[in-house]
Amino acid sequence: MGKLEGKVALVTGSGRNIGRAAVLRLAAEGAHVVVNARANQAEADSVAREARAQGVKALSVIADVAKEDQVVRMVEAGLAEFGRIDILINNAAIRPHKPFGELTRQDWEAVRGVVLDGAVYCTRAVIESMVKNRYGRILFFTGEGAFVGGSGRAHVSAAKMGLVGLARGLAAEFAAHNIRVNVISPGSIDTTRVNPEWYRGRVPDAAGIPLGRQGTVDEIAATCLFLVTDDGGFITGQTIHVNGGTAYY
Repeated sequence: MGKLEGKVALVTGSGRNIGRAAVLRLAAEGAHVVVNARANQAEADSVAREARAQGVKALSVIADVAKEDQVVRMVEAGLAEFGRIDILINNAAIRPHKPFGELTRQDWEAVRGVVLDGAVYCTRAVIESMVKNRYGRILFFTGEGAFVGGSGRAHVSAAKMGLVGLARGLAAEFAAHNIRVNVISPGSIDTTRVNPEWYRGRVPDAAGIPLGRQGTVDEIAATCLFLVTDDGGFITGQTIHVNGGTAYY
C-alpha cells in the first residue's frame, strides 16, 4: 500500500519537468492522476502512460488554466473519471522577462492569468469536492525571484507572491475541513528550458547556491509528496523553500 493509495491528484502543467516528476512520484505512491498540459496532447498522453505503468489510473486533459471555462471542464472530466479530486498541485506557470517600463496591460494579464488567476480557478473548481470528502491537499509554486526580486521580473514576482497570500487565506479558511494548503518555492532547478528567451541570455545555474549545484525535479517532487501525505500533516499555510541553502535578506 502506497501513502496515497486510492487518492486522486490533479497536477497542472504536468507534461514535463517538475509537473511530470510530481505526477510520477504521486503515482508511485498509489494516487490516480489527472495530467494537464495547455496544448501538447502528446506530452500529456506520454506522462499518463508512464503513470499507468506504475499501476494507477491516469487521465490526460488539455486545458489552459488561464481560461476558467477550460479549468471547469478539466475538473469535471476528472470528477467524472474518478469521482473525487483529493490533491491539487498548481504547477502551470509562465515567466516572461520584460522591463517594467515596457510592460503592457496584456503582458501583465497574461502572467497573472496563468500564475494567479489559474490557481484561483483550479482551487475553486476542486474545493467543493474536497469539502464534501473532508480531505484536501493543495500546493502552489512560487520562486526565489519573488523573494529576492530581479530586473525584468516585477510582474512575475507580483503574481507569484500573490500565491503566498492565497495559500495563507485558504489554509485558515479550510483547515476545519481537513484541507491543507502550502506553497513550494524552488530555487534554481535543472530543467528543460523551452523558452530560453525568458532568461535574457542567463540560463539558471548553480552560481551562489551553498550546496554547489542546482536542484532536481525529483527533489521538488519529493517535497510535493511530503506535503500532501500525512508526513507533513501539521503543515499548512506555509512556504517551503527548496533551494540548496540560498538565503533571502
